[in-house]
Amino acid sequence: MKKLLFSLLAIFMFSGFSFAQKFAYVDTEYILNNIPTYESAQDQLDQLSVDWQKEVEAVFTEVDKMYKDFQSEKVLLTDEMKKKREDDIIKKEKEAKELQKKYFGKDGELYKKRQELVKPIQDDIFNAVKEIATEGNYAIIFDTAGGGASILFTDPKYDKSDDVLEKLGYSKK
Repeated sequence: MKKLLFSLLAIFMFSGFSFAQKFAYVDTEYILNNIPTYESAQDQLDQLSVDWQKEVEAVFTEVDKMYKDFQSEKVLLTDEMKKKREDDIIKKEKEAKELQKKYFGKDGELYKKRQELVKPIQDDIFNAVKEIATEGNYAIIFDTAGGGASILFTDPKYDKSDDVLEKLGYSKK
């Protein structure tokens, strides 16, 4: 009797484990560093960034020179000439800031170039992870890049958000 009970308990425990959700992790930083096209794209972005930064710094240097010249000549200028010089300096400084925003702003040239060069590689990685998750029946795949763990892929069938809303008495939108 004891053997039968123990056997049934063992079968029940092991069958419970077979229904457990499977988890996995990947390191996207490691993956990216082993893709030659990513390294090439990153080098290209770095070079563009350096070139554009030099261009922006040159305009700011010009603004600084204009301001120093103005300070040294200020006593010799009429009020009208001072006003014109101040306006020119402000205009040049605004131009420098606009150039900086154009290259490095939220939707600047560097962002667009990164989207053009790196996003397709990241999309390929995500699609490969998604395929692996589907083939291996993984519920969640974590990304351990950068020392932390973030969720890279989740199987939507395990999303219980609607159940929580329902439990709280809210309806889906």
